[in-house]
Amino acid sequence: MLPGFQTGYVFAVVFLGTLELPHRHRHPVFETGASGINFSGKGGVGKSMTSAMMAVSMRRKGYKVGVLDADITGPSIPKLFGVHGPAMGTEDGINPVESHTGIKIMSINLLLEDEEAPVVWRGPVIAGAVKQFWQEVIWDDVDFLFVDMPPGTGDVPLTVFQTLPVDGIIIVSSPQELVGMIVGKAVQMAEMMKVPILGIVENMSYVLCPDCGKHINVFGDSHVDETGKKYHLPVLAKMPLNPEFAKEADAGMIETFAGDYLDGAADAVAKLLK
Repeated sequence: MLPGFQTGYVFAVVFLGTLELPHRHRHPVFETGASGINFSGKGGVGKSMTSAMMAVSMRRKGYKVGVLDADITGPSIPKLFGVHGPAMGTEDGINPVESHTGIKIMSINLLLEDEEAPVVWRGPVIAGAVKQFWQEVIWDDVDFLFVDMPPGTGDVPLTVFQTLPVDGIIIVSSPQELVGMIVGKAVQMAEMMKVPILGIVENMSYVLCPDCGKHINVFGDSHVDETGKKYHLPVLAKMPLNPEFAKEADAGMIETFAGDYLDGAADAVAKLLK
């Protein structure tokens, strides 16, 4: 049981092993597989976008992928993928909604009659809903399940980390001096959980000038390389701040994004199944 932890920015946590959902129906889930969590101590760093693009990157490599949207009060995964509810269920559990390329998705927005209706629940109820998404949804034989977490270190992160076995962590941050402290917290969290860190992904690393191709550091110089060296962590990817990503996300077409920016991170995750 994890008593508590402090973090900042985004964490993508990858789990590995033969997993079986512990609910009464016990459908055979994750026969080969792994699951991943995106966790953030702060909002606004592109956590959900990174979750979605990691899922798409793994799907492009031929893996069966699912995304569990654990951000109950601010769900954005269905919008990014352009999917809508209602998610249907049977006596065996809830069937996730599939995206255009076959990524399985479960989110509170897929269960609401009005997608814009607010979810005004207290922490324990929210945590219980996330637990149900893990235990009651029929994820079948996905190879990787990514869990998009809400910001903070409250009930939802504690519920997830106490419920799922963790096999590795990918840290996602932004190009600011603060990243050193944030990664330090992540390293301490990983040591507390006795989980290896696969590497770092820097989000919003630069803007690529459409005219000359120059990299413009709109958030200042990157410190991710020196931070990686300090903690002996590889830098897996440097994601640009790309207006096209925003357009694709707004249109529900994140699966069409161009570029191999996350291939390094995807390769590191894929190795866990070998």
